[in-house]
Amino acid sequence: MIKKSKISEDPIKKTPQKINLALIIVSTSQFHELKEKKKTSDKIIPKVERLLKDNQSISLAFSEIITDSEDHINKVLVELMKDDKIDAILFSGGMGLSKKDITYETLEPRFEKKINGFGELLRSLSYNEIGTPAMLYRATAGILRSKKKSKAIFLLPGSPDAVSLALQYIIIPELGNILNLINKEE
Repeated sequence: MIKKSKISEDPIKKTPQKINLALIIVSTSQFHELKEKKKTSDKIIPKVERLLKDNQSISLAFSEIITDSEDHINKVLVELMKDDKIDAILFSGGMGLSKKDITYETLEPRFEKKINGFGELLRSLSYNEIGTPAMLYRATAGILRSKKKSKAIFLLPGSPDAVSLALQYIIIPELGNILNLINKEE
C-alpha cells in the first residue's frame, strides 16, 4: 500500500501560477511509426493527459516522441530550457540497460543538482507493484538552470505504469514545492 505523508501541506497550493510540464518520449520504434505516418503505439502521452485532465495546478503543455539519439535528446532539452512557459521536463524511455538506452547517460551528467531521493522512492514504490525488476529502473531527477529560471528534470522508465506511479505519488504532490525551492530569490 502506498502511503502519503501526513505531515506536509499540499505544496501545489503554494504555487501561484499553473505549472506547465513537457513530456518527451524517447523511443526509436515509436519515432519511426510517426515518420511512417502510422498510428503510434505510445501509451504514455495519453496516460499522462488523463492523469492531468482534471488537475487545476499542473498541465501537459508540450509532448513529443524522439528517437534514442544523443543529438535528439540534447536538442529537445536545449529547446525546452529556452521555453519560459515550461516549468518541468519529463523524459520517459531510453532508461534501460541495453546499448541503445542512453537517456540517463546523456542527461544525468548535465544536472546542476540531483534529487537522489526521487529514483530511490520510485524504485521502492515500484518494488511494491512489480517486485525485483524495479531495481532495473535508472530513474532519477535533477535541476537545470536557464538564464531566467530553474527547471526540474525527471528521467523515467518507458513503462506507462512506472510513469503513472511517479506522477501520482511523487511528481504531482511535490512539484510545486520543488519549483518554489529552486526558483526562490535569496
